[in-house]
Amino acid sequence: MIIYALLALCAGLLVGLSRQINGRLALSTSAMESSFWNHLVGFLFISLIALLAGGLFASNPGQSPWWAYLGGPIGVIFIAAGSWLIPRIGAARTAIMIIAGQMTSGVVLDILRGASGDTAARVIGVLLILAGVWIAQSKPKQGVSRTKKTTNLDP
Repeated sequence: MIIYALLALCAGLLVGLSRQINGRLALSTSAMESSFWNHLVGFLFISLIALLAGGLFASNPGQSPWWAYLGGPIGVIFIAAGSWLIPRIGAARTAIMIIAGQMTSGVVLDILRGASGDTAARVIGVLLILAGVWIAQSKPKQGVSRTKKTTNLDP
């Protein structure tokens, strides 16, 4: 189980790095062009890996339902949105909003498909994440500092 958790953590680190790289490319080009290059280079990379390792056409694509292929267009929207957002609101804010969206959709999908586990704990977890997002996004009130002021009492 620990290997899966570490793999998921590494994948998350790569997502953050990928978003930052695409955001930088979008500064020089556009979000659409950045998304295009991301997908073209990614397609060439996975094609090479699949051709070398095998398994590119291992199964019958007709066995999958039509909606199983919607991951591609959804991924394009995700990449383009991240490329557009990072230069505008920063990598950390983009990441936290994406994570909140992922957790929300994950819990909703688990509920809809009747996944086992404590649904209440998952919902509470997502609510805590959303509360954290709200706190992270809030700006301090005018004239109020979030840092503790200290005074020098030495003579």
